[in-house]
Amino acid sequence: MGAPACARILTSWFPTKERGTWWGFWTASNNIGGFAAPLVAGGAANAMGWRWGMYAPGIIAAAIAVLLLVTIKDDPETAGYEAIDTAPKSEGKPSVPKAKDERGVFKILYEECLKSPYVWLFAVSYFWVYVIRQSVTSWSLLYLIREKAVPAAEAAVRVSGLELGGLLGSLSAGALSDALIRKHANDNSVGTVGLRVKVVVGFTLALCAALFGFWKCPNIGWVQWLSIASVGAALYGPQMIIGLCGAEVVSKSGVSSAQGFLGWVSYLGAACAGVPISWVVQTHGWDMYFLTLLGSCAVVVTLLAPTLNLKSREQVDSAKEK
Repeated sequence: MGAPACARILTSWFPTKERGTWWGFWTASNNIGGFAAPLVAGGAANAMGWRWGMYAPGIIAAAIAVLLLVTIKDDPETAGYEAIDTAPKSEGKPSVPKAKDERGVFKILYEECLKSPYVWLFAVSYFWVYVIRQSVTSWSLLYLIREKAVPAAEAAVRVSGLELGGLLGSLSAGALSDALIRKHANDNSVGTVGLRVKVVVGFTLALCAALFGFWKCPNIGWVQWLSIASVGAALYGPQMIIGLCGAEVVSKSGVSSAQGFLGWVSYLGAACAGVPISWVVQTHGWDMYFLTLLGSCAVVVTLLAPTLNLKSREQVDSAKEK
């Protein structure tokens, strides 16, 4: 529930050429939280009883929520600063205040998201990214145990590299997309969203290679750990940047709606990693499991192909003002 609001704040506070880096820091919370939660909950439960395994994370989350409620402002103007110049080509020019958007929530959702073919392309590609993500997180441990005959405890250690690799992938993908945007800052014909999509495509192709490597690598502990870490690094890049692309093809008023819509579709994909993927494994075996994931990568690249030169909403609006 918090993701749409966070996305809205990030697009308001950080310009395009920096937004990918900070978006990466934000989404890295998935990896950091996934790593820290068992330690915090397990430590509290061990020290003070099982109930504190639930109380402790809740108390920490509530305390941080209160801190954010008191300190965070909607945008720089609310905090007394000048508005950011978000479009790369508008650097050095004063920001022009815009009228407040008076549209209702459902009208914004319809006009900004449901009517946009690009939002739909990002949403459906997000669906397949989450099919891959949830399939890897849910089934890779079982694959090592059943197919590779690795003891459960040792298998858990081998798949632990997924989140660490994901952390590196989230941070590097955002920074790389920002670097591409800065490189083309003076070329108004280059779409900033398209540059980010190129990074997504590159990471998705790397994900194909990583999945194939995990599938075919020898049954050696450190090799499998590196393989699954490379899967995480390649996987979390697209997961992070597709959401950012969806935020940048709509107006600021539509960012939260776009993120909510993308998130809804993505978790439909995550749901498909349950019973459907289990049917694939039980009926056709683990080879078909990996072929399904590789096919999903191909679908993602195909869906994103029409957006490789896509301009952001900021660029489109700035061109209209000229």
